[in-house]
Amino acid sequence: MTDELNPLASRTGPEIPYSSAPRLQPGTEYRSAFYAARPGGWRDWWTLLHPPYTAWHLSYVVFGACLAPHVSLSRLVGTLLAFLCAVGFAAHALDELHGRPLGTRIPTPALVAVTVVGLAGAVALGIAGVSRVGWALIPFLVLGPLLVLAYNLELVGGLVHTDFGFALAWGAFPVLVAYVAQTGRLAVAPLFAAAGAFALSVAQRQLSTPARLIRRRVTAVEGSAALRTGGTISIDQKWLLAPLEGALQAMSWGVVLSAASFAIARLT
Repeated sequence: MTDELNPLASRTGPEIPYSSAPRLQPGTEYRSAFYAARPGGWRDWWTLLHPPYTAWHLSYVVFGACLAPHVSLSRLVGTLLAFLCAVGFAAHALDELHGRPLGTRIPTPALVAVTVVGLAGAVALGIAGVSRVGWALIPFLVLGPLLVLAYNLELVGGLVHTDFGFALAWGAFPVLVAYVAQTGRLAVAPLFAAAGAFALSVAQRQLSTPARLIRRRVTAVEGSAALRTGGTISIDQKWLLAPLEGALQAMSWGVVLSAASFAIARLT
């Protein structure tokens, strides 16, 4: 989920392992993302989960569900758990198996197990949902695991492993699934909401792609910007990362808090 095929961050070159990763500043410990914890133990699992991004994309589930005329809490929780299993655990574990972009020390068998159990859990929850919602959920039940595998394994020549594929799979898709899980059908409103989630996901990629490039592949940045009023500003990695990651943090909080407000309004 975290590394799409992009001219700025493609996987044509080897990923930088943690042991040889670049440092943002001399004497500063390398982190593969702004939310990454120090390596080792349970902290690796925190980093693997990508908490801001996982919460961000689970928020799209809430948006989709809350557009329904009547919101079932049990169906909403079930849909959230299914996407947590598929995206939060399976997709991220599968991504870490592909080149160790996060530099975690989680054993490969553990990552494989998380991938299998995560996908199995999502499918099991989907099957349970079909028994309550009906046949309308079946196409989404089939498509969901296929998107995880096609995106993270770069199947079909990487056709899905693009910015468009990311926005479709982790932005639009959760909105539509959540609405269908509540109502058993599609409607115009969730289609517009899915388009909005798609656009937000594209914006996320536009910010996160250069941020990952700077953190994971750039070894040094040297330069300055001349001001019209005189003087210069030194440009380094920290200067380049600040607006990108600041925007990503603000957007993640904004989307999550907006989803929380929707859920509170509809469920209370």
